Amino acid sequence: MKRLFLLLCVAVFFLCSCSMSKEDGEKVQDLDFTVVEEKEVPPELLSMIEEKKTAAMKHTWTNEEYLYIIIGYGEQKTSGYSIAVEEFYLGKNAIYVDTSLIGPSKEETVNETLTYPYIVLKTEKREEPVVFR
Repeated sequence: MKRLFLLLCVAVFFLCSCSMSKEDGEKVQDLDFTVVEEKEVPPELLSMIEEKKTAAMKHTWTNEEYLYIIIGYGEQKTSGYSIAVEEFYLGKNAIYVDTSLIGPSKEETVNETLTYPYIVLKTEKREEPVVFR
C-alpha cells in the first residue's frame, strides 16, 4: 500500500511539473529580430565570440538599445553550414529561441577547413530571461 501511494505521488509530481513547464513556454507573441552580419556586430561582442567560437555557445549580450542573442555550434570540419531560426517568441516569463544547424547538402562543394558557425540575433532590449531550446 505504501509503495502504491509513493508511486502515485511520484506520478502526480511528474505530470504536474511537465504541465507547468509546458505552460510556462506557451507563446504570448512572436518577436521581431534581425540576423546581424559579422561586420555589424558590436566590437566588444565580436571579441567575445572570437574567444568562445571553438565550442558550442549560447549567450546574451545587451547594450543601451538592443538585446543580442548568440548561438554557436562550435568547430565543424568543413564549410557549408548554416543556422536556421526555428522559433523566436515571448512566452509568459521568458524569451524562447530555438535554432538548428544545417549541414552542407550532398550536391554542395565544401572545403575541408575548420569553420565555426554561429548566429547573432538582435531584438529590442527586454528584461525577460532567454531560454535556449
